[in-house]
Amino acid sequence: MLVHIQKVSQYLWTFVEIGFLTVLAVVLIHLLLGPNSGVFVSTVADNVLKFANGFQPQALVGLAIVLSLAILLTNKLKS
Repeated sequence: MLVHIQKVSQYLWTFVEIGFLTVLAVVLIHLLLGPNSGVFVSTVADNVLKFANGFQPQALVGLAIVLSLAILLTNKLKS
């Protein structure tokens, strides 16, 4: 049973990575082509901007601290 849960978890992370890379590619297309990039690309870029503008500066600093600690702890555990 644990093997199946690990496989499902791996597939879900792969799906999340593909989705994230897709959003990054669409934003890059929007940056390269500008307003002529199409309705879908412009809509995705606008949604990403709205999402990014919704964060408070304090939240971004807190997120950066938590991510730094997670990376440091991960590196310590690997050594």
